[in-house]
Amino acid sequence: MSQSRVQPMQAPYAEDIQAAFDSIMPPGVPPLKLFRSLAHNPRVLRRMLAGGLLDRGSIGLRERELLILRATARCGAEYEWGVHVAAFNGKAGFSQAQLADTCAAQPDAGLWTASELTLLALADSLHASADVDDALWLRLSEHFRPEQLIECLLLVGLYHAVSFVANGLRVEHEPGAPRFPA
Repeated sequence: MSQSRVQPMQAPYAEDIQAAFDSIMPPGVPPLKLFRSLAHNPRVLRRMLAGGLLDRGSIGLRERELLILRATARCGAEYEWGVHVAAFNGKAGFSQAQLADTCAAQPDAGLWTASELTLLALADSLHASADVDDALWLRLSEHFRPEQLIECLLLVGLYHAVSFVANGLRVEHEPGAPRFPA
């Protein structure tokens, strides 16, 4: 990826921007480059942070992160994929083989549970066609309730949008965030 198209803002930040960063970042952790880049448009930054789904939802953290990793990998958003691996894999507990598999053209069924395979298929289906066929929906429904499936759909769509922004702005990688496997 080439150089960042919009340089991330540097501290000190305007009061409203600092408040937005404080709402999303753990204490003492500097704001991510993506957030600092979006801060050039404070309204967009605030709306994106308000629309996020990183809170406690109807699906588990591991399921959420699996959808995010697959969606960002399918979009080629190495920045966002790496940020999520760095920030959440300690709790999500994916093995190195599983992390690599989120970037594979075809997931290895031997690495995943049946419900996780349906989530990977969901992310792939939405990426390929912006839809979910009836057979996949039926498989998903065996593992997830309607409110969970709504959250899953929105997560994949939201992280397509985040991927578009990270890729379009050419956001530079965060220190310590892993890259896609070779």
